Amino acid sequence: MRGIRLLALTLLCLPLRPQQGATETPTSDIRVTVTEIIAPVTVHDKDGNNVNGLQPNQFRLFDNEKEQDIRVNATYSPISLLIAVQANAAVESILPQIQKVGSMLESFVVGDQGEAAVLAFDHRFRVFQEFTSDASKVSDALKKITPGSSSSRMIDAVSEGVRMLKRRPNDRRRVLLLISETRDISSEGKLRTALLDAQFANVSVYTVDVSRVITTLTGRNTQPPRWDPLPPAARSMPSNVPATPNSVMQKSGGQGSSFDVAPLLIEIFRDVKAIFVNNPCEALTKATGGAEFSFYKQRGLEEAVQRIGAELHSQYLVTYNPSNKDEGGWHEIVVQLNGPGTREYKVRTRPGYWLATVK
Repeated sequence: MRGIRLLALTLLCLPLRPQQGATETPTSDIRVTVTEIIAPVTVHDKDGNNVNGLQPNQFRLFDNEKEQDIRVNATYSPISLLIAVQANAAVESILPQIQKVGSMLESFVVGDQGEAAVLAFDHRFRVFQEFTSDASKVSDALKKITPGSSSSRMIDAVSEGVRMLKRRPNDRRRVLLLISETRDISSEGKLRTALLDAQFANVSVYTVDVSRVITTLTGRNTQPPRWDPLPPAARSMPSNVPATPNSVMQKSGGQGSSFDVAPLLIEIFRDVKAIFVNNPCEALTKATGGAEFSFYKQRGLEEAVQRIGAELHSQYLVTYNPSNKDEGGWHEIVVQLNGPGTREYKVRTRPGYWLATVK
């Protein structure tokens, strides 16, 4: 049974809903039936403001360049929010800032009928608060977080948070808010598994990145530092390093804003052994339709939380049954808008999904 379950997870949709009563075809190919894909769509105007009030007939969706019959839901669904906070020695000086945002989550993120839970991680997973609609309990839980070891099992924490979220009712928006550095230290699981877990459970991942510069300068050292005669930008990146914004910036000093995440996701889903991911947060957010933010000071953290809350309350959920399920491999998703003034709008959604046939 474990083998069958793992095999089923090799089929990826974003997210997918299993068809009731579906059976496996007794052939050499084992294919899992996919019935619906849900793509959260965020629309911004030219100034970066969220666009509300669009009508369902203004949306068009293409799956591998084939237009699909879609349903658009613009009504607000209650949120189940899992707040995962890095709590190792490196963020000891940052924790007081993080602990102050609990009071903002009720009005900007959780909203009416919402709920939230708090998970802290270093080499352990500590649940400081199970899901509750009482915002004061969430704030108190954040204040109880204390720094721990030098490890930061960020990828494993995402998988643990997804497991907590997928036990919530299906009619709720499942959101994981990750507040941490962009690097992983000592996770046992793989990024590919965390991505599969999140997408299979219909979880949108949002990250608020803690600056590595601050944690390096202010973090409590638990091990003697090793002297490095060269700055990071002077070193060549390992082979097969994808051109993420962070890796481009570290090597060239410039922003890598034109990075296309789809090729990286394809390599991750193919389980390429040599692939190197400099910033797992970027892959997690873009693959699940979320967004990545960063902060240096308290105000920046508060602004990030506000922007996430505003976005969640203005998203459109596009659902469709792919007409081209017989096409294996990567399926690119493109959403377009029709109507006056929509050409100036910027549309963000999941870049696609992986449809695998296992022999």
